[in-house]
Amino acid sequence: MNKKNNMVQETKALIYCRVSSTKQKLEGSGLDSQEHRCRQYAAAQGYEVEVVFPDDASGGGDFMNRPGMVALLSYLDAQPNKNYVIIFDDLKRFARDTEFHIKLRREFQIRGARIECLNFKLDDTPEGKFVETIFAAQGELEREQNRRQVIQKMKARVEKGYWVFSPPVGYKYVADRGHGKILVRDEPVASILGEALEGFAAGYFETQAEVKRFLESKAAFPKDTPEGEVRWQRVQRILSQQIYAGYVEAPKWDVSARLGHHEPIISLETFERIQERVQGKARAPARKDISEDFPLRGFVLCDDCGEAMTSCWSKGRNKLYPYYLCDTRGCPSNRKSIPRAKIEEGFEEILKSMQPTRQLFTLAKAMFKDAWNMRLTESQKERDALAMQLRDAEKQSETMLERIIETDNPVVIKAYEGQIAKLERKKLLLAEKMAQTVPPKGRLEEFIEPALEFLGNPWNLYENGSLAFKRTVLRLAFVEPLSYSRKNGYRTANFAFPFKVLAGIQTRKGEMVGPAGFEPATNPL
Repeated sequence: MNKKNNMVQETKALIYCRVSSTKQKLEGSGLDSQEHRCRQYAAAQGYEVEVVFPDDASGGGDFMNRPGMVALLSYLDAQPNKNYVIIFDDLKRFARDTEFHIKLRREFQIRGARIECLNFKLDDTPEGKFVETIFAAQGELEREQNRRQVIQKMKARVEKGYWVFSPPVGYKYVADRGHGKILVRDEPVASILGEALEGFAAGYFETQAEVKRFLESKAAFPKDTPEGEVRWQRVQRILSQQIYAGYVEAPKWDVSARLGHHEPIISLETFERIQERVQGKARAPARKDISEDFPLRGFVLCDDCGEAMTSCWSKGRNKLYPYYLCDTRGCPSNRKSIPRAKIEEGFEEILKSMQPTRQLFTLAKAMFKDAWNMRLTESQKERDALAMQLRDAEKQSETMLERIIETDNPVVIKAYEGQIAKLERKKLLLAEKMAQTVPPKGRLEEFIEPALEFLGNPWNLYENGSLAFKRTVLRLAFVEPLSYSRKNGYRTANFAFPFKVLAGIQTRKGEMVGPAGFEPATNPL
């Protein structure tokens, strides 16, 4: 009898505890309570608990997807000469899948370990195995039913216009009495994203690489690596997520796009322009060598060959000197350096020459207001035209639905469904355009002040802006890159349309600002 008691006391036990999610682990006491009960059971049986293996993942039924269970099996493999008893709180903690329950039982048998459950007496008789299988099947049924209920509830929320997945960057969840858990803008990240998305849609950022570098330059934007890098996958995901336009959808649940209850960061029209750019012809990546040291690199062309100039730091006797130069083989100006100061001071004169006089600026502002009032009158007509297009799209959609009802051909039905999806998308765009066509009263200053500030002093914005902003000013102020001659300096610049209009008015009014930096005057004869 004493010998038997000594054998029992020497039995080593391993405890396995599991909850289905990290949230349950952090907010509840499931793991602690399970371990406590298992330790009480081990003490009552005279077992010595050696290690506890916790899990906070469901694994979807597959025990090999649970880190704690994998660690437990590995622990047994590392000590093949020891016989352990595995203790767990409930049969559902073991495996909630009939197939994996049987496989896991076999894995323990192979390793010579036996299992004991606090809430179920395991029996290796045929009847005991049958009952155990029934309980395992019941656990699998409950798991599948719970999963179905969760999906149904989430799907219903999406159908009602709510996002139910992890909040995308730029948003966060808050509790709202009327909506429950709802997305709200997470500032300042939301504003940074808005600037990046609008910039890419408008072409201020020519490539996704420029968007990536813009996001990396913002200290408040969350980075993916300790080195401050934003991964390509995140940039691509940001550019493709419709949620930023205020819409939600769940294609895997057959829930089409619909207006969400959260505040959008961009308009649907802007999102569509982004998709057109992303899916359009491939563009060369933005040059990584355009830096704060040489902001005009890639924008100033060699007058001899027409290729973009490169730049470098050249080592002198005591320090480094910055230069722009042409690196094209066969060009007469190949590798002939031009001091950075000469290139950039000439550009400064050109940009400063674009500043209109105060009288002309006042006239331009008055013209803007007149154009604004004309636009208000025309916008109502445009709104009526959009409303007609929307009615036509609704009629076409109804016609397609009637045709689906009348046909039994799966191929035809699929084609009709594709047409309906396109029409629904068109309806969303038309509805949004209608809402934005007639601007609210009092928005004049909000719309034209940024444009007037840029037209009034482009050099000031260029001088004080970041590298990305400098590149934006270049694209807005000039139709094409500037051509530079080593002998004669900058050639005549091709200004953007607004500056051409102002220049034309200046010429007629006799108020031209001195055109510094243009190509030298020629003899009229």
